[in-house]
Amino acid sequence: MERIQAAIAKARSLRQTDTPQRNRRQSGSLGTVHRAEAWEELPLQPADAGLMERNRIVASARSEEGTAFDVLRTRTLKLMQENGWKRLAITSPTASCGKSTVALNLGFSLTRREDISAVLIEADMRRPSLARKLGMTDRISAADVLRGTAGFEKNAYRVAERFAVSTTPSKVSNPSDFLQAPKVEEVLRGIEQSYAPTVMIFDMPPLLVNDDTISFLRHVDCAMLVAAAEHTSIKEIDECEHELAAHTKVLGVVLNKCRFTERKYGYDYYS
Repeated sequence: MERIQAAIAKARSLRQTDTPQRNRRQSGSLGTVHRAEAWEELPLQPADAGLMERNRIVASARSEEGTAFDVLRTRTLKLMQENGWKRLAITSPTASCGKSTVALNLGFSLTRREDISAVLIEADMRRPSLARKLGMTDRISAADVLRGTAGFEKNAYRVAERFAVSTTPSKVSNPSDFLQAPKVEEVLRGIEQSYAPTVMIFDMPPLLVNDDTISFLRHVDCAMLVAAAEHTSIKEIDECEHELAAHTKVLGVVLNKCRFTERKYGYDYYS
């Protein structure tokens, strides 16, 4: 608890000193120039369709199952464009809420639009899962990229033409020690300059489990909270919303793992 409280205090202090840089970064609109040459240098490894289906990655093509993520895409883009935001953290109160699945589906849905490119960086380094969900071959870790010891092009894959995923193949010890380092901001700015993604998504650890997410929030413009139906409590959601709001803008709360949807909402439209 003392470690988490210390991280909160440090993150708030750093956020105050980082405000001018953040404002300069947010002053531009969401870009549509994708820096084609840099993107083409990233290995293209489309994910296996069967594996994605088993892992509930359903938004890579227009489908009934992916409709909810298309709605999420539209609402997310609208809010981010209105506010000039480019960096989005996705977290959850606890484990097993499906935040990584939401992050992947949102990335695929975003980049089905021809004017949108997205980078997804796995910052949940204690329990990484993106490479497994996509069947990606291990390269170097995203931790090495964020530390500044390896280039993004040595780590990331394009899983779609304009969707790059940076993974953490194996568990990293004490990631909060470098996630709040000034070097991280330098690395992220370098990725933005080289690839000009419309949106950068960060798959973060659960907020109530450790201080990793708190350590990193100074580097993002907004955060999305993923809660699990019949699993996450209202108290946990409320606690997380207050914590996120102390460090960044809260984009919204996504209720995941809903087993029942009413026909009046139109989810039988395609059938």
